[in-house]
Amino acid sequence: CRCQQEIYDKEEAERKHQEFLIQVSRLRTNGLQDKSLHDYNFSNDKGYNPEMQKAHEYVSHWEEMKANSLGLLLWGDVGTGKSFFAGCIANALLDKGIPILMTNFSRILNELTKPYADKNEFISHLVSYPLLIIDDLGIERNSEFALEMIYNTIDRRYCIKKPLIVTTNLSYQDMTRADLDMDHQRIYSRLMEMCLPIIYQGQDQRLHEQDIKLEWLK
Repeated sequence: CRCQQEIYDKEEAERKHQEFLIQVSRLRTNGLQDKSLHDYNFSNDKGYNPEMQKAHEYVSHWEEMKANSLGLLLWGDVGTGKSFFAGCIANALLDKGIPILMTNFSRILNELTKPYADKNEFISHLVSYPLLIIDDLGIERNSEFALEMIYNTIDRRYCIKKPLIVTTNLSYQDMTRADLDMDHQRIYSRLMEMCLPIIYQGQDQRLHEQDIKLEWLK
């Protein structure tokens, strides 16, 4: 009867919803291996930086960004909120069931230098995500091997036309210096070709949070 069908439909919708929540939880665990990133979401934004509106816009236009393989390159000083900006995008897309990986090249290079690491397979895994977020570009070691792996990762995503978001404390001047070696030049050139630049300015939010805690302690 109609009543039984309605009950069945409601139960089926709830079952699918719970399955979706489990899937999102699994995606978040795999994609945000640093648990502190789980709290980097729009609901925790305190409105310190108006640039956060661009993070909202990137999420709302995700299908367009993906279709045009458009990423973001976030420049800014330490503590201004670049990682929070990128994490908010990651969590918002994960909430929609979209696989995202947010990591850094130091962690990637640690994996690639493990005994018996299959470099091609690992990089293929990195570029399989619809969106890859690389946090803190420039903190990793600058060995010949490291620079080659960094370029290979970025270039592979470029070739298969998948977007990339990168945060860095490096400035535009750092990345365009005339005396840069060829390895760094081709990495930075490829990034600027793939990503829309955002200069993330403002006070060090970590210091601001420290001020709040000190005031509370007083």
